[in-house]
Amino acid sequence: MHGGEKSDLAIVAGKPPNRAGPPAAEVAEPRAGAKGNVEQRNTHRTQCRESVLQSLGRIREAAKRDKQVRFTARLHHVTPTLLEWAFYRLKKAAAPGVDGVTWYHYEVGLADKLADLHGRIQRGAYRAQPSRRQYIPKPDGRLRPLGVAALEDKNVQRALVAVLNAIYETDFAGFSYGFRPGRIQHDALDALAAGLHRRKVRWVLDADIRAFFDTISHDWLMRFLEHRIGDRRVLRLIGKWLKAGVLEDGTWTEGTVGTPQGAVISPLLANVYLHYVYDLWVQQWRKCHARGEMIVVRYADDTIVGCQFEDDARRFLDNLRERLAAFALTLHPGKTRLIAFGRFAQASRRRHGHGRPETFDFLGFTHICAESRDGRFQLWRQSMRKRLRAKLAKIREELRRRLHQRIADQGQWLRSVVAGYFACHAVPTNRRSLSAFRYHVVQAWLWSLRRRSQRHNMPWDRMNRIVNAWLPPAVISHPWPSQRFDVKHPRQEPSALAAQARICAGRAG
Repeated sequence: MHGGEKSDLAIVAGKPPNRAGPPAAEVAEPRAGAKGNVEQRNTHRTQCRESVLQSLGRIREAAKRDKQVRFTARLHHVTPTLLEWAFYRLKKAAAPGVDGVTWYHYEVGLADKLADLHGRIQRGAYRAQPSRRQYIPKPDGRLRPLGVAALEDKNVQRALVAVLNAIYETDFAGFSYGFRPGRIQHDALDALAAGLHRRKVRWVLDADIRAFFDTISHDWLMRFLEHRIGDRRVLRLIGKWLKAGVLEDGTWTEGTVGTPQGAVISPLLANVYLHYVYDLWVQQWRKCHARGEMIVVRYADDTIVGCQFEDDARRFLDNLRERLAAFALTLHPGKTRLIAFGRFAQASRRRHGHGRPETFDFLGFTHICAESRDGRFQLWRQSMRKRLRAKLAKIREELRRRLHQRIADQGQWLRSVVAGYFACHAVPTNRRSLSAFRYHVVQAWLWSLRRRSQRHNMPWDRMNRIVNAWLPPAVISHPWPSQRFDVKHPRQEPSALAAQARICAGRAG
C-alpha cells in the first residue's frame, strides 16, 4: 500500500491522534499526502469504481429490456474514468508490446496520458499499433502464437470490453462458459457432469475448431457486431485492432483474418462470433431436429455435445461441419470424435461383453465412465496425463535454475506451484493424480537438493520433514459437481433445467 493510501484511509476512518490533547475538534484533521499523481489517483478510486459500475449497469438493463435494440452511441461511455478503471485491471507484470512501454512506466503522469488518450479516441485520431509476435509452448510440444499488444491498446480494449460485456452478457447462451465474467472452467465441468448424470446421454461429440482464433472472418465478425452495435465509431475502433497486424522479427504482416491470441478484446470477439455461428444455431437445431435429449457445453472453441440417439449425434456432426464451413471455419479432424459414453453406453457395453466406453478430454480433465461402490454409474475426472507431465517438466526445469537457492526459497516457490495446481485439479475422483503429482514433485526436489554437492546429505527422513513443512497435502478441496451445480442453480424442475442449469437440454423423443 502506498503512503498516500495509508493517509487517505486514516482520514476516512477518523484516526485519533497519538496524544489526546485539548483541541478535540482536530481529531480527524487530515495530513498532507504524497506529492505527485499518487494522491490524486488514490483519493477517488472508490468513486471511480462506483460510477463505472453504475454506468455499465444502465447499459446492461437497456440491453436486457430489448434483445433487438442496436446501441447507436456507446463510445461516449469510454471516459477518462473508465480508462483509469481499465488501466488498474491490466496485469502489471505483463510483457510490453512493440512500443516497449510497461505498466509502471505508463503510470507516471497517468492522468495527463489518459486525458490525451481519451481525446484521441473521441476525435478519431487514435491509431492502433501492431501486436508483437511471441510464442509459448503448447502441451503437445508445439508453439502457440500470441500477439502482445501495446499498453495503450490494451487499456482501450479493456475499457471497451467492459462496455460491450454489459450488452452481450445479456445475449450469450447459458451453456457458453469461456472467457466470460463470473464464470470459470469448473462451472462448465459441473454443468457437463450434471448433464451426463441426469440426462439420457448415450453418445458424446467432442468437437474442436481448427485454428479458430487465426481463421475468424473479419467480414462476418463485423456483420455480427452490427446486430447490436450501431455506433460506427466503435466498429471502426474494432476494425483498427483487427487490421493492425503483427510485427515479427522486424517484419509487419497485415491482419486480414483472425484475432491475435493474447489481445484483451479477442476473447469477447470470439464469443460474439461463436454466439451467432454456433450457439443460436445449436439451440434451433435442438428444437427442430433432435429426436431425443441433448446437452451442450461450450468453452471458447471447445464444445461437448451429448445425444440420446446415435443418428441425432451423426446428423448433428454433419450439419455442424456444413454450418462452420459457411463461416470460414472447420473442425479439427484429430480432435473431433464421436464416442459412446455415459451410463446407458456403459450398461450396453457390459451386456455385450465389451469393456468400458472410450474416454474424452475436456478442460484439462480426462472423463471416464466408472462405477461407485454400490455399482451405480459414476463419472470420473482425472488430470490429463500429458498436461501433468508437461507441468512436471516445467517444475524440473525451474528447479535446475534454482539449484543453489536456499531451501526455504525453493519451498516457498514450490508451495505456491503445488497449491495452485491443487486448487484447479483437486476434484473428487482425482486423488490418485494429485498424489502422483505431489510424489513426482518431491522426487524432483530431492534430486535437485542432492545435486548441490557431490556428497549429498539429504536422507529421506530429513526430506520428509522438509516436504511436510512446505508442500500442501494431496486432499480433495472441490465438492462433487452435482452439489455445486445445485447450489448455483437451485431450480430442478424439468421445464426450468435448460434455462437455469446452463446446459442446452433437448426435448424427449
